[in-house]
Amino acid sequence: MTDPDTALAEELLRLTRVGSSEPDGNLETRVVILAGGRGRRLEPYTSVLPKPLMPIGNRSILEILVHQLTDAGFRNFTFCVGYLSHLIRAVFENGAKRNAIIDWVKEKEPLGTAGPLRLVGGLDETFLVMNGDLLTTIDYQAMLRHHKESGNVVTIATHRRRVQLDYGVLHLDAANGNGRLVAFEEKPEMTWNVSMGIYAFEPRALELLPAEGAFDFPDLVRAALEAELPVGAFEHEGLWLDIGRHEDYEQAVALWARGEDMVEEPTGP
Repeated sequence: MTDPDTALAEELLRLTRVGSSEPDGNLETRVVILAGGRGRRLEPYTSVLPKPLMPIGNRSILEILVHQLTDAGFRNFTFCVGYLSHLIRAVFENGAKRNAIIDWVKEKEPLGTAGPLRLVGGLDETFLVMNGDLLTTIDYQAMLRHHKESGNVVTIATHRRRVQLDYGVLHLDAANGNGRLVAFEEKPEMTWNVSMGIYAFEPRALELLPAEGAFDFPDLVRAALEAELPVGAFEHEGLWLDIGRHEDYEQAVALWARGEDMVEEPTGP
């Protein structure tokens, strides 16, 4: 039986070698990719490269993401860019966009994660929004179907992630308030359903955006809940790496290298 790390390595290697097959699926759904952040968590690398252009093997993260989406049947993209946007344009205007049709929206000032949606025209049908720095094997078409069948205004892709605290945790006698210790856990591990940075939206969600200023997706989701709009989740159990984190980026590079090592070298004639 294949161990999980080997399976992940094989999958990541496959993602970096995307082919050029003609996809099926809904060709009209717009995909908005957020690629304007500075990526401070990945400094000093992002001092010279925008985060979406960080390399995994022989491709940048954003190239892998766009090629996945075009293979899944999506064609219409809007890139929301800001920091070092000229480098992203250079990559995609010199062949990397393949079958994608790309519009560009430039932030003049940081608008948060949801604020750039104000600048995107033509979002009058169901659309997808995602961060430009993630690697995942999620089925985008399945998520879109789930979103529509559920009648959600917002659907958030979610992944169960284990988080280990770096500290020993004290459980105190709260009832008596005497500071007496009742249990001790050394660096406990907890599991949470976390947002993957991938969303399906109905156009009416845009009405929740303020007219100006920075606005983030947590703000938008809270506004939708306060307005009693249906907000749901789509669970994904496969590969998901948030490349904005040093740990995830290093894991992606290591998994890719492991996948490369598993490929047999061609033999001579």
